[in-house]
Amino acid sequence: MTASNAAGSPVQSERRKFFSLLLGSIGVVYGDIGTSPLYAFRESLRPFAANGIQPDHVIGLISLMIWTLTVIVTFKYVLFLLRADNDGEGGTLSLLALLMKKNLRSMPVLFFAGLVGAALFIGDAMITPALSVMSALEGMKLVTPAFSDYVLPLSAVIMVVLFAVQSKGSAAVAKFFGPITVAWFLAMAWGGLIHIGDDWTILAALNPGKALWFITHAGWAGVIVLGAVFLTVTGAEALYADLGHFGRKPISVAWFILVFPALALNYLGQGALVLSHPTAIDNPFYLLYPDWALLPIVILATMATIIASQAVITGAFSLARQAVHLGFLPRLMIKFTSETNTGQIYVPAVNMILFIGVIVLIFSFGDSESLATAYGISVTGAMVVTTLMSFQFLRSVWGFSSFRATVLLLPLMVIESVFLGANLLKVHDGGWVPLALAIVIMMIMWTWTKGSKYLRDKIARNDIPIHTFIDSLESSIDRQSESAPVVVPGTAVFLTSVPDKTPAVLLHNLKHNHVLHDQNVILTIWTQDKPYVPDADRVEMIRLSKRFIRLDITFGFMDEPNVARALTLCKKKGFKFEIMQTSFYLGRRNLIAMPGKGLPWGQEHLYIALADFGIDPSRYFKLPPNRVVELGEQVAI
Repeated sequence: MTASNAAGSPVQSERRKFFSLLLGSIGVVYGDIGTSPLYAFRESLRPFAANGIQPDHVIGLISLMIWTLTVIVTFKYVLFLLRADNDGEGGTLSLLALLMKKNLRSMPVLFFAGLVGAALFIGDAMITPALSVMSALEGMKLVTPAFSDYVLPLSAVIMVVLFAVQSKGSAAVAKFFGPITVAWFLAMAWGGLIHIGDDWTILAALNPGKALWFITHAGWAGVIVLGAVFLTVTGAEALYADLGHFGRKPISVAWFILVFPALALNYLGQGALVLSHPTAIDNPFYLLYPDWALLPIVILATMATIIASQAVITGAFSLARQAVHLGFLPRLMIKFTSETNTGQIYVPAVNMILFIGVIVLIFSFGDSESLATAYGISVTGAMVVTTLMSFQFLRSVWGFSSFRATVLLLPLMVIESVFLGANLLKVHDGGWVPLALAIVIMMIMWTWTKGSKYLRDKIARNDIPIHTFIDSLESSIDRQSESAPVVVPGTAVFLTSVPDKTPAVLLHNLKHNHVLHDQNVILTIWTQDKPYVPDADRVEMIRLSKRFIRLDITFGFMDEPNVARALTLCKKKGFKFEIMQTSFYLGRRNLIAMPGKGLPWGQEHLYIALADFGIDPSRYFKLPPNRVVELGEQVAI
């Protein structure tokens, strides 16, 4: 009996862990896509309302929505992309980091595509909270029309509270996300089920031929509608982006046993309701429910949209951290809000930018109907980018031939390109907003990447090889030359990004202070193209001379870059030092704009502003604040 319990305990523990991840994935991963029924079908019907809605249009639309979910979410994301992970991590930048390891000839194109995908995702992270929360609160108009004047201010209040609590972390409320979202999906399934019987012909929507008929017979209005239809898969990128938080199996199981059935039933119910009661076109989602259930459903919808907003905000934080580690953005303050889950982070700068963007969108567009026209471009654009990068992934990582990869992905690319084209038709109606956001974000990331490379190349021209410098310095000390520096006790750590060259801050220290410590560490911090680096591979030491050591510390792009903690691992390798008797020397560059000399089109001013915006390296790398010495120099860019 005891042996049986001992053997069963690990199995039970694994089951509890799996169900915990399953519940968490429903709450976080599917929060965004789960709120799409609030507005997707309503917006898709709008172009047909003026000329009267035909039953074939309703059935065709529902068929198109269900099969869009099937092809894009089920086939592309759940069955394919969840397997295209970078050591367990997913998302556009994670996929780009994986491809960067291959040193492909197409790397410039992939690099540009990765920047586009990341920029579009940030734009999506601004629009989703505004659209979702406004859509939910507008349901209160059905409870009492007097509530109409309070939708905007209440949406703003919810956003203020939501962004204000980000610094506390999601750990305190995360355990409630899953149950609330499960209740939301069950409520959606119930609402659809009780109305499918209103008109059984809606079941014809399960035939993909009805979707094809709609595309070929709906005319110009049908092309416009495709942009709204794509709203059904908003949030699909979260399946891939949150892969590292929950794992492939929990995300996949949640989709098949709850999320997909609930969405399909709800859309079928909305379609049947409109077929039997055409006046329900104004708000088919909320009209699914009896009067006594309307207020609870509105409250539940509001909670679900807040959870959906939290999911994209968290995704934006994760993407920003990846972008910083990959060198696409300057170092930003990143706070870890959980001692056990490294995925729970808070990025104050990103939080403030998102908050300002969301508030501006809420008051600029005024209602969810207007904002829905701006939605879709960022989602479809990000998906097209992911499909393009997946083609290279199949060839370089899984070893597929170009023909085989094309056969697999071409249908997806055609479908997503058609949807993207339909969404681009909405540019003049507000679709320019996500495009403008994406262009700004892309310019920022491109400027930082290009400027950093230019700066590295410029400084490298005057670099002195470290071995040449050490030999000369050690020789002058041994000969007790008059130019030799005074050797003082203690340890000095000089940070540099080029370990085989002499750090500029070391040269400045000798020039101005004329001293050298007993122990001198040339420290370089690397970020690998994988999420996490084990402690066993964190530190590498090379003895350069009796007074100099080269130290390489490596982090993954999802690791917390805590240098002080990593240095404790050196003691196991025989390097003895006391952290509070160690001085960390950092070079402080004062950048000066030189138009026409360095970056094009006035980008030098943007680069300098970004450099000033970034967090101080000593804080970013968690160095002891009272042990840091900064020496400055002016650099023209």
